[in-house]
Amino acid sequence: MQAADPLAFGAEGGLFRRLRDTAGADWTGYTWHPFVQRLSDGTLPLKAFQHYLIQDYLFLIHFARAKALAVVKGESLEAMRAKAAGVLAILDETKLHLRFCAEWGLSEAEVTRVPETAETVSYTRWVMDRGLAGDILDLEIALAPCTVGYGEVARRIMADPACDLANNPYRSWIEAYAAEDYQALAQSAAARIDFLGVTHGGDARFNRLAADFAEAARLEQRFWQQGLVAA
Repeated sequence: MQAADPLAFGAEGGLFRRLRDTAGADWTGYTWHPFVQRLSDGTLPLKAFQHYLIQDYLFLIHFARAKALAVVKGESLEAMRAKAAGVLAILDETKLHLRFCAEWGLSEAEVTRVPETAETVSYTRWVMDRGLAGDILDLEIALAPCTVGYGEVARRIMADPACDLANNPYRSWIEAYAAEDYQALAQSAAARIDFLGVTHGGDARFNRLAADFAEAARLEQRFWQQGLVAA
C-alpha cells in the first residue's frame, strides 16, 4: 500500500487529493517553484520578494471578491457563513503584506497605486470567470489551489533541510503560513473540495475540474516567476 503523503491536505481518496495527484508536475512546479526554494534557503533577492508581495497584495483584493462570490453561490446558509468568514480571513492576510511594505517605506495608498501585472490580471480574472460561469464547485476548485497550496508550500519549507529559519530573512512570511491557524484554514479548504465533490457530482465532472485545477497551478507558477524575473 502506498504511504500517505505528509505534505498533502484533504482525505485520502477524496477529490482534492485526486486533483492534486492528477495535476502532477504542474502542482509540484507550483508548490516547490524555484522562488519557493529560494524563500526556503533565504537566498531570494529582496527585490524579487518585494515585487511578488506587492502583486500578491493586489491579488488578494480580487481573491476576496471571488470569495465573496462564493457567498452568493453557496449551497446553504452554513456555507454562506463560512465563505463570509473566509472573506474576512483574506482581508486579514493583507495586513501581513502591509507590514512588510511599511518596513520598506511604502504606505497602503502607494501599494494600491502600483499597476497590476499581466500575471496578476490573468490569474484573478480567470478565478472570477470560473466562478461566474460555473457553480460553487467550479468556483471552489479555482480558489483552492491558492489557499491549500500555500499551506503545502509552508510544509515543504519547514521540511526542507536547507531551511535555516532562525537566520532566514523571510521567517515571518514562512511562519505565517506554517502557523496552526493557516494550516487549519488550508485543511478546511481541502475538506470543502472533498465535500462538494460528493454533493456536486465531482466524479462525473472530474476531467473538467482537473483541467481547471491544473490551470490554477500553472497560473500560480507564473505568479512566482514574475518575482524572479523582476529581480
